[in-house]
Amino acid sequence: MKRRVTVEIDLAALVRNYRRIAAHVKPAKVLCVLKANAYGLGVAEYAKALAGVGCRAFGVAEAREALELVRIFRRERNPPSVQMLSSVLPDEIAPMVRAGVVLPVTDLAAAKLISAAASKAKRVAKVHLKIDTGMGRLGIPAADALPVIEEVLRLRGLDCEGIFSHCPVAYDPDDAFTSRQIGAFGNLVESARRKGAKFRKVHVAASDAINNFPEAARPPFNWVRTGINLHGSFDPNGRRELKVEPVLTLKTKVAQVRELPAGSTLGYGRTCRLKAPAVIATVCAGYADGLPMALSNRGEVFVGGRRCRIVGRISMDYTTVDVTGVPGVKAGDEVICFGRCGDDSISPDDWARLKGTHAYDIICSLGSRVERRVKNGGKRPVKKS
Repeated sequence: MKRRVTVEIDLAALVRNYRRIAAHVKPAKVLCVLKANAYGLGVAEYAKALAGVGCRAFGVAEAREALELVRIFRRERNPPSVQMLSSVLPDEIAPMVRAGVVLPVTDLAAAKLISAAASKAKRVAKVHLKIDTGMGRLGIPAADALPVIEEVLRLRGLDCEGIFSHCPVAYDPDDAFTSRQIGAFGNLVESARRKGAKFRKVHVAASDAINNFPEAARPPFNWVRTGINLHGSFDPNGRRELKVEPVLTLKTKVAQVRELPAGSTLGYGRTCRLKAPAVIATVCAGYADGLPMALSNRGEVFVGGRRCRIVGRISMDYTTVDVTGVPGVKAGDEVICFGRCGDDSISPDDWARLKGTHAYDIICSLGSRVERRVKNGGKRPVKKS
């Protein structure tokens, strides 16, 4: 039985976005962030498509995600690197070292545990030192970092190939804190270099900083991280110089169409009362499928090729839409919740603005019953090395 709600993932658009980002930051290189199963969309297809056009590094949040990517490329002679970006728990260290996952060093204690696991496995573990320059979440505090870096460099079994940090306000191109943060991190990298550290990968820019702070992709920074820009989305406050395109289209069907008289009320809480007779289509998607409640009485979808207003409160399984101006709508007709429709489009960014959130939140909220359907897949094999 076919699913009522599908999200189409255009891998050709994904690849074009990757190439635009890579060209924009060149000569810096791009690490593609595919955490949370590529934000719930299917990591295997994403990883293979991106590796097939040259991506050599992927970032994830936790150990199971890392192992899944390692398995995807296990038969490659020279697989892309897989890096845990946030933290590694003590009981995860040994299996991650054995799997060859690049690990974050968030403090000296973590570095010592990784060193011990590498020595026991008779391997060298690649690590990136995670520096907290203002995110306040994880990492070695920048003010204390230099002596910690020196101690980490003395540990056995570690290849300290990288150092990185993260910016909490890079979505604002006028934010002075981010500029100071980038400068302070660059100064720390230079101080560490004078102490003998030879980091081959230095990165501070994620998607927002790529868009808004070009200095974050210039020396001493030679790598960037990108996640949401791959999907063609941006923070609503930032610049849009990358010209990336939407990758996703969320579709459903019309369940029923009815003509309702003036005075009729719609949905839980009766939040919409019709001022005039209207043709109302009930469509087969609700907040369980990822439609934010914030779209109630103000969001739009495409029905019959036209924008139609959502009326009433969105419920778990259904949404009511005013299709009075669209002739001939009937049960089974296609509804585009977000995506391109002719020359017009509705994006996850548009929904994010109405919800007061970020496109990440919208994409990650697509429900488990939404079918993930890949377009333009299977045409780009994993690149052999």
